[in-house]
Amino acid sequence: MRRVLLTLLLLVSVCCSLSAQFRSTRNDVARQTTGGTVMGPPGADNGVASQTDTTAVTDSVQGFSIRRLVRGYARRDTLTPGYLALGTAIIPGASQMYNRDWWKVPVIYAGIGAGVYGGIYYNRQYQHTGETKYKYLRTASYIAAGAVYWGQILDGVACFKTDFRVPVPAKSTIYSLLLPGLGQANNGDYWKIPIWTGGLVACGYFYHFNDMQYRRFRFITVAGANPETSGYVGGITASQAETYRDTYRRYRDYSVLAAILVYTLNVIDANVFAFMHDFDVSDNLAWIEVQPTVIQPLNPQYTWYDTSSSGTNPALGLQLQLTF
Repeated sequence: MRRVLLTLLLLVSVCCSLSAQFRSTRNDVARQTTGGTVMGPPGADNGVASQTDTTAVTDSVQGFSIRRLVRGYARRDTLTPGYLALGTAIIPGASQMYNRDWWKVPVIYAGIGAGVYGGIYYNRQYQHTGETKYKYLRTASYIAAGAVYWGQILDGVACFKTDFRVPVPAKSTIYSLLLPGLGQANNGDYWKIPIWTGGLVACGYFYHFNDMQYRRFRFITVAGANPETSGYVGGITASQAETYRDTYRRYRDYSVLAAILVYTLNVIDANVFAFMHDFDVSDNLAWIEVQPTVIQPLNPQYTWYDTSSSGTNPALGLQLQLTF
């Protein structure tokens, strides 16, 4: 039950990340269509993706729509990377057809079909003979089919053509969903890749270690409860082993939660820094103007303090003006 809840939590985090890509901002969709003047944040270089505004992107803030998904694959509407990935997840090869890479479609179905067929065939051989090699071949075949399915989603998004140079936030998000660290590579933040991959590897190591200890003390708990029949002669009692078992089981669950957290943060990092990629962080401070000014005194009738003091005289100060 606990593993089921953790799996559902992971699926919810992935769905929330994908839903953000369906609710693309006006600027994001305008960059992917034939129109739309893309205005960045204050101080951004808006000339990077400057195009002509049209009314084709007025509905770009709407949520997911099956109608738009169907119209997009029918070439009657422009799809975003989020819709492209969803369509390919439902129908393998759909993105390749949308990108007009027709030759990839039979390769995808041949790869998935061969993997599934091999898994079924070797599973039957394993059931009939009981040989371990067929068990490994069955697992390898299913993994190969899953790898082809995963690769065709990644290929469809990667081959989705855009007309501007800055990273597409939806692309970076889907990249990190499919392979942690790939979205950072798309953003040019290569130094972050070891951080996220190292974090996931560390979570995997601690999960394996804690799971191994959990299984060890679970065995001791059962064996120590009946030493006469099990022949257990260890120095750890059944009650002590039960305490250790529960502790390492809790640590193992924490490792899973930590992996989900690192994975989610990796997706959020790729999305946010793709949005902020064209933000102006140069040393040019021409948009800030500082100049001396004369601070006029307040009208004495609006002051609550003693106006007979020199506080009502004009004073020299600095004026700060920001130009966006």
